Amino acid sequence: MEKRKIKIQGRVQGVGFRHFTVQNARRLNLNGWVMNMPDGSVEALITGDDEDVSKMMDKLKEGPAAARVDRLEWDSAEPDSLPDTFRVKR
Repeated sequence: MEKRKIKIQGRVQGVGFRHFTVQNARRLNLNGWVMNMPDGSVEALITGDDEDVSKMMDKLKEGPAAARVDRLEWDSAEPDSLPDTFRVKR
């Protein structure tokens, strides 16, 4: 099981990035959350099988059509509690 905390920078707010992330994460049976950050970036916590997490990282690098991903940073994460679904966090 892989756990990653990801920060996505670029034109990623107001372009459907969170919805895109939720849809793709659910298709890949991943758990976690995605949220807009005050600095204009998007942050996500993704947990699941290594292969599926890698596929999700590829999706996040692309983003939805209206987005422009300039930078994607991630670290392994040990969250306090693991979500049992994937959702938008507010």
